[in-house]
Amino acid sequence: MRRTEGSSPYEAAYGFSRAVRVGERILVSGTAPVEPDGSSTPGDAAAQARRCFAIILKAVEDLGGSAADVVRTRMYIVDPADADAVGQVHGEIFGGVRPAATMVVVSALLRAEWLVEIEAEALVGDEV
Repeated sequence: MRRTEGSSPYEAAYGFSRAVRVGERILVSGTAPVEPDGSSTPGDAAAQARRCFAIILKAVEDLGGSAADVVRTRMYIVDPADADAVGQVHGEIFGGVRPAATMVVVSALLRAEWLVEIEAEALVGDEV
């Protein structure tokens, strides 16, 4: 198993990796809009989703994959009114890849200023 780390202050504190690769499978942890200094990404849900996807894709790339290898995403939002904005960013990022996706409205995320958190899975290899 290979692992990669991100900039979330919670990774070390809570004992998890940004992403792990087991064989052909890359699993990316729930990814919030966190900047390299540990602060939250400012802006609306679309801006925060873009940051989440940037972190996710870096983790996938660090473990030998690419956006084209992403087969599943899970998006958690706190306001149903943000669904279209977050969904449109998902479409911009993945275009024709069109991974299986789920979007769920939750009552809150770990920090009050977070509007979105996203998970992803990728499959890398000849069988994809």
